[in-house]
Formats: sequence, structure tokens, C-alpha cells
Amino acid sequence: MSKKIYKIGTRGSLLAVTQCTQVKEELEKLTGDQFELEIIKTQGDLITDKPLWQLDGKDFFTKELDEALLTNKVDMVVHSYKDLGSERPQGIKLAAITKRHFAHDILFIKNETIKNLSNKKEFIVGTSSPRRIVNIEAQLSEYLPTDNIKVETKMLRGNVNTRIGKLVDGQYDAIVLALPGIERLAHSEKSLEELKVLLKDLNYMILPQSTFPSAASQGALAIECNEENTELYQKLQLIEDKVTVSEVSRERQAFNGYGGGCHLAVGVNVKRVGDNYIHSHRGKNEDKSISELRLESVSETFKGDKTNAFIGLPLEKVNGESHYIYDEFINKEQSSPISLNEKADFFATSNYCINQLENSRDSINNLWAAGTKTMKQLAKKGFWVNGTSDSLGHDELEILRQSKCIQVMNPKMSLNILTHRDSVSDIGKVIGCYERIETPMSDEYRRKLEQSEVFFWTSFNQYQRFCAQVPSIKDKFHCTGLGKTKQKFDENNIAAKAFIGIEDFKAWLKEE
Repeated sequence: MSKKIYKIGTRGSLLAVTQCTQVKEELEKLTGDQFELEIIKTQGDLITDKPLWQLDGKDFFTKELDEALLTNKVDMVVHSYKDLGSERPQGIKLAAITKRHFAHDILFIKNETIKNLSNKKEFIVGTSSPRRIVNIEAQLSEYLPTDNIKVETKMLRGNVNTRIGKLVDGQYDAIVLALPGIERLAHSEKSLEELKVLLKDLNYMILPQSTFPSAASQGALAIECNEENTELYQKLQLIEDKVTVSEVSRERQAFNGYGGGCHLAVGVNVKRVGDNYIHSHRGKNEDKSISELRLESVSETFKGDKTNAFIGLPLEKVNGESHYIYDEFINKEQSSPISLNEKADFFATSNYCINQLENSRDSINNLWAAGTKTMKQLAKKGFWVNGTSDSLGHDELEILRQSKCIQVMNPKMSLNILTHRDSVSDIGKVIGCYERIETPMSDEYRRKLEQSEVFFWTSFNQYQRFCAQVPSIKDKFHCTGLGKTKQKFDENNIAAKAFIGIEDFKAWLKEE
């Protein structure tokens, strides 16, 4: 069969050309055909002095590409899927959605700005996205290592190079961009060299999806072709990723449910974890605040009594309710602070670990937190935190640490995991910050545990220790978060219903 030549329509920005080149190379490898890029200027590329949501019309980055496709000037086009509206022209067919590795937003900041944060009363962040404006102004101050600072946003347009250049020139204290776009640039040899220059002396914070959800379909590429070209359509299907399709279809459905459009100030992210989908929606819609963090789950159902449920945290660590049972059996005792002098990455798994970092500030390369609560507690202690695994455990952390973009700014180093003494890990060195100490279990407490039918465990070790004292617990209904604890239950073939966290679990307890 003879080699065919196809033309790919693309915008002319560095990012658009880079991501199209990556698609071109993958398709050539899979099909043996030849693919050529055709640069097409769009209205969105030409108008850079106003936010898109202030302009009349729609499809600012797609209209010219649509016309080229419908008139057969090109055979296919590659879009950032978030730029595509829900209504597409007749005759154009969505052929494939590629795998997305990241969907997060990333905040860039100069290292010198971090050092001077305590002297600032205002913190100016560059962005023109309505959802970012709303969520950043409302939430970001809690993640900054300083007190009494007001976060405000200022319009930022232009391509990636221009935006980062404006930060370096001092027009903003920080800027927020889409991590997946920067990541694609970092995976291209030519654009990587440009990034190294642009990102020199910059630091970053990967914004947690649970608080700062990205744009619906951010990070996914959509490939379209003429609906009559069935042969090309079949070839393009080779690079579709089913997991990404399942995530972004849910995001776009939710986004359209809020009204859709580039003016909509609501971030929507959906992430598949095992058989579950985490939905994070946050922003404002028609002056109504949106804040939704929920799990779409196919986990085990429960029809019994939820009244006297066990929650595996000490009462003082949660917003306690008297009829629930809390962990009165295992206390946590902090270790004495030690100095960790070798430069490394650090992962703080709870607030019990913060004490260990006090004498090791100069050794920190990248600092990560297990969840947003620990991330904010670290910020209150004056630490700049680069990101969080968002309560999804070590696996999620390792995905973030693989980012070539962040390795340009901070090379990946050995990882110190700050956790309890009896923990083990295959991704880094465990630094014991506290130990678990069992206390005598009273007969009354034992009776309460025996009567409870639902248990939420915060670690597999906790489950084992309780079962050793009260063996009947093994036959009860077990629940966990989505991270390492759930993974250990699965590995041991113990059924457990997953939740985003304690508050999600407590909301389920109150459901009929």
C-alpha cells in the first residue's frame, strides 16, 4: 500500500506547532503515512489586548481552522480540546481525543518574590480566565507563606513566551498557566531550550484540583477531520485514549450544565481513580458560588445502620459529632526534630511532620504535601509548597514529580517521605516523624466498636491493630480514602468503599 500524505491544520503559536508536531510524529509511527503541518492564523491569535470573554462572537481559535477543514485545504486539525465549543459545524467529525498526562494549572513566581512575600500587602497574579480570577482571588492566600496578604488578578494575554516574559519583567508577582501546555513544550527539544531560558530563576506551585479545578477538557487534544474521510478517521482512532475520553466527557457535560462559554467562571475537573471518578467544580455562576467535590463511585453499597460509625481519627482532628466513634486506641507521638542536611525533595504526609522540617529549610529542593490541609498548614509555618498529591497518595505524587516542566526549574532529587516510623515506601527514604502508640482499650470502647457496622480507616496499619483487639471488625463494612490505604485494602483482597475524605464520608453517612 502506497504512503499517503495528509495535511494537519494548526495555529502558529509555539505551543500549537509543538503539540501538532508530537501528534504528527505519533501518527507517522503508527500508520506509516506522511503528515505535514499547515499554519493557519486565527482571530484569537490576532487579538491579544482583551480577555476573550470580553469579545463579541465565539470560536476565536477554531473558525479559520474549521473553514480550512471544510474546504479541504487541510485533512485534519488538532485543537486544545478546551478551545472547542459544544456546537461544531456540520461536516466536521471528532476523530480522537488523546491521552492527557496533566490537567492542572501551574503558578509561576520568581524566587526573589517568594523571599519578599512577608513585605507585601497585595499579591498580583496574571490571568484573564474568569474561573481562575474567581478561584485564585478567593482561595490562593491560604496557600501563600505569609499573613494578611490580599490576592488580586490582572489581565494576562499572549503566547506562553510572552506571558512568562511579563512575569520576569516584573509586571506581576505571579502568573497562572495551564501545566499541560508547558509540559508539551518541555517534551520538544527545540522548545525545551527556550523554556530553560524563560523559566530560569522561577519557582512554581501546581495548584490542587480539589481547590483550583482546571478548565473542562484541559490537557486533552481533540483531533477532527472531515466526516466523509472515513479512511483517515480510522487511522486517527489509533491515538484515542479511552480513560481521557471518559473524564473529559463528564467535564464537558458538567460545564455545559452550568451554561458553558468562555465567560463562565467555573472550573471543572474529573479524574478517574480506579473505578471511581473524582468531580471537582468550583467558581461562580450567575452570582451563585459553586463548590462541589464528590465521588462518582461504583464501590460497594451498604444498606445497614450508619448511626454509630467509626471514624479513624482522634476527635480533636475532625469536626466531631458525638454519636460517631473516634480513634481512642492509637495515639501519635512526635519524634524530636532532626536536621536533614542533604539537598532533597520532601513529602510531608501530615501535620505531625511539619516539626521535622523546621531545622531543614535549606535542604528543601521541592516540597510536597499529602493533601491541601497539610499544604495550608505548611504555608502558615512559612514554607513554600510546590504541590500536593491531593489525598491520592504516593502514586499521584510520583506522576507530578515526573513533569519535565518542573524539572527544568528544580531537577528531580531523591525523595524524603516524612511519615510515621513504621511506614515503608519504594519511592523514597522514610523519615520517621512520629510513632503510633497503643493505649489500653476499655470494655466500653470495645463494646462500641463491636456494635458499629461501618468503619472509615486512615491507614491499613490502623485496621490491622484494631482487628487484633476486636476480631469481629473484620466482618464489618470498611471505608477508606482514595490513596495508599485503599491500595493496601485492594492488595489484601478486602472490600472497601472509597471516599474523597472524611467530610465526603460523613456526608454519605447522612444520606438516606
